[in-house]
Amino acid sequence: MYLDKEKKVEIFSQYGKGATDTGSAEAQIALFTYRIKHLTEHLKKNHKDHGTARSLTMMVGRRRKLLKYLYVNDINRYRAIVKALGLRK
Repeated sequence: MYLDKEKKVEIFSQYGKGATDTGSAEAQIALFTYRIKHLTEHLKKNHKDHGTARSLTMMVGRRRKLLKYLYVNDINRYRAIVKALGLRK
């Protein structure tokens, strides 16, 4: 599987406040970004997979909402996560 427990712990410890921090906006954005990249590669090979395309669209929307939350409430955290993940914003 592409996203096992060890990979999640690695993402949360790198971008969150610790390995058990699964709720902070930064950790969730990083996890969504990892999953979005994986699904994008999948859809390049399987362009007729409409269910996955819908899931990808919803995931991008959820990540956008979290980024907007950070932008409104703490601009420095927003800038840091966008720079760390290399997102276009």
